[in-house]
Amino acid sequence: MSEFKVIRSPMEALKKYFGFSCLREGQDQVVASIMEGRNVLVVMPTGGGKSLCYQLPSLCRDGVCLVVSPLIALMKDQVDALVARGIPATMINSSLSFPEQKERLEGMKKGAFKLVYVAPERFGHEGFMHALAEVDVNMVAVDEAHCLSQWGHDFRPDYLKLGKAVEMMGRPQVAALTATATPRVREDILKHLGLDDPVTIVRGFARENLHFRITACDTHKDKYKRLYELVKRYKTGIIYCSTRKKVEQVYEALSDFGLSVTAYHAGMTDEQREEAQNAFMNRHADIVIATNAFGMGIDRADVRFVAHFEIPGSVEAYYQEAGRAGRDGEEAYCELLFNHADLRTQEFFIEGVNPGIPLIVELYELLRKHCSAETHDVMWSLEEMAERLKCRNAMQVGAALSVLIRNGAISRHDVPGQRVKLTRVTDPSVSGLKIPLDEDALREKEVRDREKLKAMTEFAYSSGCRQQWILNYFGEEDGVPCGRCDQCLALGVEEGQSLGEEETLVVRQALSGIARASVRLADGSWQGRWGRTKIIQMLKGAKTQELLRTSLVRLSTYGILSRWSEDDIRQLFRAMQMAGLTRMSGEADRPLITLSPKGNEVMMGRKKASLVWPFARRGKISVSMEQARVRSTGNLAALGEFDEDLFLKLKELRNELAREAGIPAYAVFHNSTLEGLARLKPTTRRGAMNVHGIGEQKAARYLDDFLEVIAEHCGV
Repeated sequence: MSEFKVIRSPMEALKKYFGFSCLREGQDQVVASIMEGRNVLVVMPTGGGKSLCYQLPSLCRDGVCLVVSPLIALMKDQVDALVARGIPATMINSSLSFPEQKERLEGMKKGAFKLVYVAPERFGHEGFMHALAEVDVNMVAVDEAHCLSQWGHDFRPDYLKLGKAVEMMGRPQVAALTATATPRVREDILKHLGLDDPVTIVRGFARENLHFRITACDTHKDKYKRLYELVKRYKTGIIYCSTRKKVEQVYEALSDFGLSVTAYHAGMTDEQREEAQNAFMNRHADIVIATNAFGMGIDRADVRFVAHFEIPGSVEAYYQEAGRAGRDGEEAYCELLFNHADLRTQEFFIEGVNPGIPLIVELYELLRKHCSAETHDVMWSLEEMAERLKCRNAMQVGAALSVLIRNGAISRHDVPGQRVKLTRVTDPSVSGLKIPLDEDALREKEVRDREKLKAMTEFAYSSGCRQQWILNYFGEEDGVPCGRCDQCLALGVEEGQSLGEEETLVVRQALSGIARASVRLADGSWQGRWGRTKIIQMLKGAKTQELLRTSLVRLSTYGILSRWSEDDIRQLFRAMQMAGLTRMSGEADRPLITLSPKGNEVMMGRKKASLVWPFARRGKISVSMEQARVRSTGNLAALGEFDEDLFLKLKELRNELAREAGIPAYAVFHNSTLEGLARLKPTTRRGAMNVHGIGEQKAARYLDDFLEVIAEHCGV
């Protein structure tokens, strides 16, 4: 390996080792900046090719590139891929024995490797830092750099060692890379790494092949039903759950359907997790149900959908996980199955990762009391510490340890061949009461975590373009509606095609009932007092004993929608929620419904109702509503029966046209458009224009070819 020949030209190295003739947009700027010797901060979406940005320059210069990576599985995948390309690479982490680590360090000194992947904990070991002094380190690449920031969604205390480590190495060039970083997180990354005058390259966060959708689910039964539909339709995907227990439940439920699924979470052994990951990557399983422990660095390109069974704790986490779909550039679907009550789990997590000062001091005193007299070490798992503290979960212990690490009171170290980390008390003579714990900073972090969850909740209830909302969150305020998400597909219908008089009246009656069950505040806004189910029963005029004991039966809107079933009213409420006419408040276990400002305007008649009507109207259906159902993929069944054979023929034609033009397949027509054609089966251009996604320009360019296939298929 020491005979590796450096190729000074990045483009020659790109062709020889990676088989590409050119770099993607964004990659070229990063590589050029690194080759000029500049420090860089790169924010590039998942699937954008961040790894190549530092791998390629490292092949064009002498010395070794140190790559800081948080997960052993991620390191292994990257190293295996590089070695398969003939690039000398290795990794150093806790999975290796001491002799193995020593051997690889010796190899680094001799120039045997071009890239070495290292866990951030290594930089806290004096022996490792001493060995690095004899290594020609040409660059430090910090992958998943958002882990440096307490403002980020995946803060890891070990990353805080990197700033000092870079200083001790004589400040080699640094490349920090992440897929999800708000402007505030970017500032934090630069501050912790001590980067002056870096080149900051933010590649657009938009993923033009992803379709975002949020589905309101009242029950777990609704969620399982929708999951089965997603799996049946898209075949290959990742389903994220908030807890290990939920992963197991969803795994069992989908296994009962006879589907090829696997499960992955942090409670499994290393061998079990590796087996699950390999099963998914090697296509022995097409569906993986996992916690957020799964996915970082996963490079299966044909993931057609990512579903979140519950709401995650932040927009950053959601977008990073959703971004694992469609890395091959083909269309993919990202769906959040939302129930307001699921916020309860995230609120529990926030409590767990924000321990109070009494617990932190108690933990420190426990470690101080039981550490060895010679080395000041303790070899306990988080669970054992929690048990000794009589703490309700190990999560709080882990968070308390992080605080003590940041204050320099303890350090944590990997032990070769062991899953349990060693905890070392810095100075046992120091009392826990003497540790300078910043109560204001701890409180600020908890507020920050709650703000992130609040933002994620606002996203779940948002009424505009999903993609545009996310782009705005990450600081891209000049984005335009994507035209692909559930809201865009709906709003594209509603503009200029308002609800008819009967539909509008029903919506205003429902909103009026919600208003009368709410409290009007001094500023004109509304505060909810009742949950959705009770108000639905009130509008229906239900006569249950529980409802009759409430004041709701005395409202003038009691029974105003008596001709409707409760299930119909519930569907209407979902449609109003997705259109932004209502909002939820209150605790996660008792969500309350009330009007949004937009809903108030519709109720008062000052604004037209704009939502996708969830079912056919009683009696005659207006032409505009029929067209709305035709153009909304949320109501594709209104077009007619889906013809899968025709769909496959249209897809084959679409892919052929895309190859000839050298463009992504979705740039011709999205799958949802092809599905509309496979249902409607139009044989004229005028008829085809009713299908969503077919505009004048695309019709002129492509439509005749598709109409010819449809006509031939139908024997016209």
